[in-house]
Amino acid sequence: MGFSLHAGNSNDPPEVRNWRIHVITTIVSMGAIAMGYDTSVIGGTMALDSFRRHFGLEGVSESETDTLEGNIVSTFQAGCFFGSLLTFPLAERFGRKKAIVMAVCVFCVGGSLMTASSGHLGLIYTGRAIAGFGIGSVSLQVPVYIAEMAPSSIRGRLVGIFEICSQGGGMLGFWINYAINRTVSPTTMSQWQIPLGLQLLPGGLLLAGIFWCPETPRWYAKRDRWDEAERSLCWARTLPADHPFIRGELQQIREQLQTDLLPPGVRRSPAYFAQRMWQRGTRNRIGIGLLLMAFQNLTGVNIITYYSPRIFETLGIRSTDTKLFATGFYGVAKTLGMVIFSVWLVEKVGRRSGLIYGAFIGSLPMWYIGGYVLRSDPTGTAERGDTVQNAWGYIAMVCVYLYGLIYCATWQGITWVICSEIFPIDIRMLCVAITTADQWLWSFIISRTTPYMITSLGYGTYFFFASLMICMGFWSYFFIPETKGKTLEEMDALFGAPSSVQAGIGLVDVDEKRQEIVHAERV
Repeated sequence: MGFSLHAGNSNDPPEVRNWRIHVITTIVSMGAIAMGYDTSVIGGTMALDSFRRHFGLEGVSESETDTLEGNIVSTFQAGCFFGSLLTFPLAERFGRKKAIVMAVCVFCVGGSLMTASSGHLGLIYTGRAIAGFGIGSVSLQVPVYIAEMAPSSIRGRLVGIFEICSQGGGMLGFWINYAINRTVSPTTMSQWQIPLGLQLLPGGLLLAGIFWCPETPRWYAKRDRWDEAERSLCWARTLPADHPFIRGELQQIREQLQTDLLPPGVRRSPAYFAQRMWQRGTRNRIGIGLLLMAFQNLTGVNIITYYSPRIFETLGIRSTDTKLFATGFYGVAKTLGMVIFSVWLVEKVGRRSGLIYGAFIGSLPMWYIGGYVLRSDPTGTAERGDTVQNAWGYIAMVCVYLYGLIYCATWQGITWVICSEIFPIDIRMLCVAITTADQWLWSFIISRTTPYMITSLGYGTYFFFASLMICMGFWSYFFIPETKGKTLEEMDALFGAPSSVQAGIGLVDVDEKRQEIVHAERV
């Protein structure tokens, strides 16, 4: 038996793992580059001398600095929350593809405002909020688009490309800040305008490439446009319409849609959606998705991603140039972790095992960093003028990189994969909107509180998140089923969900309902 990089428990033919599906995944993942870049670049940009001078961060108290930095960072997360929560109707009405186009246009408006803010805090807050709204929508639409287009054997890998691009964008943000600090004069606004303006580039690339990508066959099927669904599926799978795999996949989609059809007199009202989400087999999936997105942030990864220069400062690094250089390698470690996740781990080790191992092993570097800060007090030592790094300090820096690699190889990507694949087709976009908004809500909470935690708790910040990761490992062991290699239509059975008809929305026999559909189609 040879080595393969796809799920071994899937019956997908090799033709479906083709270049087309990888290219369209890469194109739509340009939005993830913008998301990762915008998330990471702000931490280093706020450390630039020109930014601190133009936006009033110089000569203020530590408390005022914490407040201003927290406001600038968290405004973006607030926009992401509302963008991910409020834009799912666009994808349901106009399609996944058009909704992505709308989201990227909104992001570009926000990015332009940030770049043109010229030292006005109000403008940068507005730009961050609008850009966040667009990115929140992208973070909702793109994983669903990929999951609905992907064959089951490589669905995790393809959603992993989205995360690789996100971490790659973050890495670019780190290194661009370092290069700008070294090459552009701090006396000009261009020192901070260049890194903020570059976020528009991946947005432009996505707009240029998205028109080549097809709409998802499952959205066409929901709109009863079966001919277009078939053409989209054949194009993405590079198989003819009469191939047994194409016929089988279309039949699976048709059966799930038919069993979820509404009985006469029932409309898709807010009450219907509330009842649908509270059904057995659906409410547990929503609970798992909400907790996964919360726990992803409670690993503590964002305390390093958003405030990496300040983290390295607590490890005794005082020079802005050196802090940005050290932060750049943190971006490399996270991107490498995502490559390991996407290429190998997600489809071979699986989602559940990855979460368990990632939580327990990933807590170890965090425990060490907290212990080092407790014992050595590197910030106080540096303030006293002693900037000599010892071996324990270098190990602490390595632990920062090791933590980033482990986190991205497990919790970062797996949470997005699971939340994009487990929900029923009729309410998938709504459920993913709720879980994605939850992710940005917790990201907002963490980014808003982290400056104060670092200042007030010091080493306790690292111990706090390390303890939470241990709890997450046990939770994953007991509550997360394995979804590797399952089709989207098999998730209902995996999570114990009856059809909407059987669950009490309408007590109509499924076979009778299918007969009514067949009769209507013949008429």
